[in-house]
Amino acid sequence: MKHQDLLFTNDVASALDKLINDAGSPLTFILVDDNTRRHVLPLLLENSTTLAGAKIISVKPGDVNKNLDSLSCIWTQLQEGGANRKSMLVNLGGGMITDMGGFAASTFKRGIRFINVPTTLLSAVDAAVGGKTGINFNGLKNEIGVFNEADAVIISTCFFSTLPVAEVRSGYAEMLKHGLIDNNDNYNRLLGYRVEDADATHLLSLLQESVMVKRRIVEEDPHEHGIRRALNLGHTVGHAFESLAMRRGNPIPHGFAVAWGCVAELVLSHMKTGFPSPELQRFAQYVYESYGTFPITCEDYPELIELMHHDKKNMSSDINFTQLGNIGEILIDRTASEDEIKTALDIFRDLTHQ
Repeated sequence: MKHQDLLFTNDVASALDKLINDAGSPLTFILVDDNTRRHVLPLLLENSTTLAGAKIISVKPGDVNKNLDSLSCIWTQLQEGGANRKSMLVNLGGGMITDMGGFAASTFKRGIRFINVPTTLLSAVDAAVGGKTGINFNGLKNEIGVFNEADAVIISTCFFSTLPVAEVRSGYAEMLKHGLIDNNDNYNRLLGYRVEDADATHLLSLLQESVMVKRRIVEEDPHEHGIRRALNLGHTVGHAFESLAMRRGNPIPHGFAVAWGCVAELVLSHMKTGFPSPELQRFAQYVYESYGTFPITCEDYPELIELMHHDKKNMSSDINFTQLGNIGEILIDRTASEDEIKTALDIFRDLTHQ
């Protein structure tokens, strides 16, 4: 696993200038989507001394565009822009950009250097750290990709004021997940906080604590052979919710899906490993108040279970989950029967339809 610089600062332009200068001022490309090109890129260029000559690659926003067509467009623009193996790609955007940009950089000419500059809370806490890159394929999330760390990740909160409240809440769900797998102090601090009221400095402090939870786990298990699967809490069910929503033509934010997925998987944890009922109800109430619910009926269960069977974490025909015995008590590689999953989905609906 290569060394990765992880920088926590709201002076993003200066940090990026130093990284590029230290790399020998290579030919630099900046990957953005239409939103970050409009709202964030001008702020960065205005304060940077090294990016004036950078070549801009822009793609359409949204996870629905994290696909082979967009990837091919990035490769084409790198090729036509004269990129070589010493070039640098700066991924400026949310998780879609850092996922797809990291994969594009990892595969172009067998790998060029890249820096992630996440501009959403979700990408800062989740997608920009840990080396997972990839695209969606044939209706399944992150089906094609590689593990490859960015050379550096610049974590900031200074761009979050450009985001809708729902987008900030989406990222906060991953922080809540990190609190669940970390310890009571971290978890209670997060559950007692309204992220929409955050100022940039305080949120950066909370964000740093959350990112370091993930980094400790990733450094122990970079390729997800063991404890790193703790980070999948909420994702087996959450990814199924996301895929179902995409099939319906009504995509949902990743963090909302993870929040709902955490509720469902904590229900399974209560059923199978004794996760405390009062804590389950407390978390479910927080999720309901902050994220609402995902509308499903029992008629959706077969399709959701079929989607869970496609999850990359599965090692056999069984569906694999991360479960908790309590806050911070992680149990990986746990399975559940289809009947148990259906029961958990029933209880999820009860807990989040109040």
